[in-house]
Amino acid sequence: MLNHAQYLIKEEVSFLKLTDRYNIFDPNTNAQLGYAVETIPTYLKLLRLLINKSLLPSKIEVRDRNENLVFTIKKSPDFFKAKVDIFDASGNAVGYFKSKIFTIGGKFDVFQNNDTKVAEVTGDWKGWNFSFMSTSGNELGTVTKKWAGIGRELFTSADNYMITINESIKSPLMNILLLNETALR
Repeated sequence: MLNHAQYLIKEEVSFLKLTDRYNIFDPNTNAQLGYAVETIPTYLKLLRLLINKSLLPSKIEVRDRNENLVFTIKKSPDFFKAKVDIFDASGNAVGYFKSKIFTIGGKFDVFQNNDTKVAEVTGDWKGWNFSFMSTSGNELGTVTKKWAGIGRELFTSADNYMITINESIKSPLMNILLLNETALR
C-alpha cells in the first residue's frame, strides 16, 4: 500500500457520525488500497455529542485491503498546538506532526522520532490544499481537496482528497507522513 505515488482519500458519509472512516484508493485504477478508521472508546464517542472532536484525543488505524495494520495515528487533545504521533504496524514511533499557532490555512512541522524536523506542511487560506515541503525547500508532495459533487458538498462535511507524492521520493515513511496529513484537519 505504501508504494504508490498517488492516493485518493474518500471520507465516508453517514448520519450522526461519531467516528471517521476514510477509504483509500489508487486514482489510476480506482482499486481500493485500504482504509483508515477511527478507533476510540465509547465514552469519547459520547463526549463528541457535547464537545468538539478536535478537543478530544483520537486514534486512527490505517489498514490495507487485507485488514493488515499498516500504521497508526494518535492525536492528542488540541487546545492550542495539536500533536499527532505516528506509529508503524509494530507500534514503533516513526515521527510526529506539530501544528503552529495562529496560521492562516494551517501549518504543521513534521519531525522524525528523534525530534529532527524533516518537513513542513503549509495550507492555503481555505485549508483545502496543502504542500509538503522539505527543510531545504523542495516539494515532497501535495494534498488537494477534490470536488465531490453538489449534493455531497452542500449537505455533508465528508471530503475527498488527492495525495500526490513527488516521483523522486521512494520512501514508505514519506508516504505514511503524507497519508497522515488528512487526519490533521
